[in-house]
Amino acid sequence: MAIPAAAGVLVVLLAWLAGPGLLGVTSDVAGAPVQAEVTKPAPCDKPDAVETVKFTVAGKSHEGRLNGCGHGQGERVEVIVPDVLPDQGAVTVTTADTSTGSSDARRPVGLALLVFACFSGGMFVYLWLSIPLRPRTAGPKAAKVS
Repeated sequence: MAIPAAAGVLVVLLAWLAGPGLLGVTSDVAGAPVQAEVTKPAPCDKPDAVETVKFTVAGKSHEGRLNGCGHGQGERVEVIVPDVLPDQGAVTVTTADTSTGSSDARRPVGLALLVFACFSGGMFVYLWLSIPLRPRTAGPKAAKVS
């Protein structure tokens, strides 16, 4: 019983140390939150709606593309701006309070499922190895009639 338990603990420890990418959670978006103003809103009736926003970083005004919809003209939104900004052209920004494809509950739930899987696998091996071997007995059809 100790060997499957130790193997399960080792798997969980290695999964924890591997980082958030192992269980589908990526680290936070690199960049800084900045207040932006929506200059060209987009309706939500199209699948890939993109709004245009205007923001100021280090005293310079920049234009950005925000993958989103439903904001009003002149509405203020907080966006994440990349650390390195180009001198010309629009920058792709994301809304500060959202992140694509991740949830705070994913990592703990994933680790709990991993622990359960390790426990279940260890118990299966333990139970399989603890079944006593029984010799096969000859049934009535196997008996020779003389």
